[in-house]
Amino acid sequence: MVCKIFTNFADQIVCMTKITKFPSALISGDCTTSSLRLDGGSIIDQCIVTAGERGTFFLEQHLLYVVLGGSVKLTCGRQSWTVGKNEMILLRKAHSVSYEKHGSPETGLFESQLFAINDELLKDFLTSQQVNIPSMTEEYGAQVSPMSDRLVAYCWSLAPYFNDPSQINPGLLRLKVMELLFNVMDCSKNIFRQMLQLRQPVKVDVHRVVEENYTSPISLEELAYLSGRSLSSFKRDFQSIYGETPAKWIREKRLSKARQLLQSSQMSVADVAYSLGFENPTHFSRIFKQQYGLSPSSLANR
Repeated sequence: MVCKIFTNFADQIVCMTKITKFPSALISGDCTTSSLRLDGGSIIDQCIVTAGERGTFFLEQHLLYVVLGGSVKLTCGRQSWTVGKNEMILLRKAHSVSYEKHGSPETGLFESQLFAINDELLKDFLTSQQVNIPSMTEEYGAQVSPMSDRLVAYCWSLAPYFNDPSQINPGLLRLKVMELLFNVMDCSKNIFRQMLQLRQPVKVDVHRVVEENYTSPISLEELAYLSGRSLSSFKRDFQSIYGETPAKWIREKRLSKARQLLQSSQMSVADVAYSLGFENPTHFSRIFKQQYGLSPSSLANR
């Protein structure tokens, strides 16, 4: 079982248009000062920021976002939510989420906790605790839910765990993770239904999945997961709809959008590359020139 919990994902430095991968970027970068590790996962130390921070992250794990002070506006595709003090939201992995944080009127500070929950952890909780798992016949979307007093108290109880990480027993951390999931299950029926659905993805329209996610740094396996299909079924259904492979379609769609942005906006080549899911501007420039016969920088400077 692997669990990753990130507390107060706040002080990382993120370009407005660059997509930062969550949680791997936090583990490898300089975003936090200390961490607790559980079976290869991490709990990242607490950070607090003032208002106004913005950025975008790509979810490599399911994300439970808890706000303890201030508010945050989250945007994923065409949907957006504002999560206020003592509220939470569960977001599925393999999505890009933009955020804008706002401080509390009283203190000017934004305080939050981010819990990254992987499939193994969720499976372990649902099976070991003998939770009834009904068949899912419809898709349950993300929704802001109020936190119970017990869940709020639980979140604040994590603070002492970061004072001396070397003295925290892994068994105790595992119990704290199970406590979190029990509290969430008791607190919000909507989020519990979402948790069940994370293990049983509902089959959804291929066209919708790729149109909403082609600008993210997303793999074909993750697109298949979002569509509720196996990789082979996803490729087969995609081919029947578009008449070409997903990789080729996504590449050409991104490049076409990049050309449009370079011609019609003031965005730099790097900003265009990052905003459309390319790993780096150098790779983007190379394949752009292969496609159109000129460099993106020359097009942007016209």
